Amino acid sequence: MPAQRLKQYLDQQGVKYRVITHSPAFTAQDVAESAHIPGSVMAKVVIVTLDDQMTMIVVPAPKRIHTDSLAQALSAKAATLLHENDFREQFPDCEVGALPPFGNLYHMPVYIDAELAHQQEIVFSAGSYRELFSLPTKDYLRLVQPKTFAD
Repeated sequence: MPAQRLKQYLDQQGVKYRVITHSPAFTAQDVAESAHIPGSVMAKVVIVTLDDQMTMIVVPAPKRIHTDSLAQALSAKAATLLHENDFREQFPDCEVGALPPFGNLYHMPVYIDAELAHQQEIVFSAGSYRELFSLPTKDYLRLVQPKTFAD
């Protein structure tokens, strides 16, 4: 079960979370609709290189990433979107495209969009196309300690 690593981590940290099962969906926006969750609290994970360092970017489901504005917002010279084949091995316990926003579990820096960081709740893929986790955003921020950005 892909979410086992994440469940174990959240349980060890004493974080209360909800597991939401939904029919298979493959884009963050489709997942949000399928699970009847507002796109504003549904986190989408995008993997980029920032100045040649693989980095996890966490944004609300409906938001599109523009590499030029992302690089500028993060004070990087360059930001490049990576294809799933470029980072698949980094997340061996996750289905491709269903990454949880816990870069700390995968030795990767994490940046979160300010809009998402200010929500009461964050909902995200738990490593599979059928399962989501929901938890208070304050707990997510405490555990992952992502850097916040606005573009």
